[in-house]
Amino acid sequence: MKQLLLLTLLISSIFGDELKIKANQFNTDQKTGISIFEGDVNIQKAQDELNATKVTVHINEKREPTKFIAQGNVSFFVVTQEGSRYKGESQEAIYFPQKKEYHFFKNVHLKQLDDNKEITGDEVVLKSIEGTAYAKGAEKEPVIMIFNLKEKEAE
Repeated sequence: MKQLLLLTLLISSIFGDELKIKANQFNTDQKTGISIFEGDVNIQKAQDELNATKVTVHINEKREPTKFIAQGNVSFFVVTQEGSRYKGESQEAIYFPQKKEYHFFKNVHLKQLDDNKEITGDEVVLKSIEGTAYAKGAEKEPVIMIFNLKEKEAE
């Protein structure tokens, strides 16, 4: 538990906002810079939230997190730097904190709440700083994007 508190304090001091990680189990290896959180993992930072069965955190030699890998029943809520809000789910997600970039894999369903757009695919990349997204379909399944258009009433 002491290691979990130290890791949380380290990560929150690096990023400015508090980063809170809750899980049923926690293991860390300081030599490799890898910490593993398992069982009902919940990560919250500012307005962003990530939930998964397992999250592996990679830390570099400067003790800065470089990558978060979430696996199993991933759900998320992300607010971009421009204020766009995204909600979704996938089977795997990788977050690169320095680039503020999310990569979602396997059965991805991403919904942009502000513009009421939806993307489904096998791989979706969300660049939080630029506010851009990229999607790729599975081998036999295309990317699907749904726009909910409001039609003007005839005057």
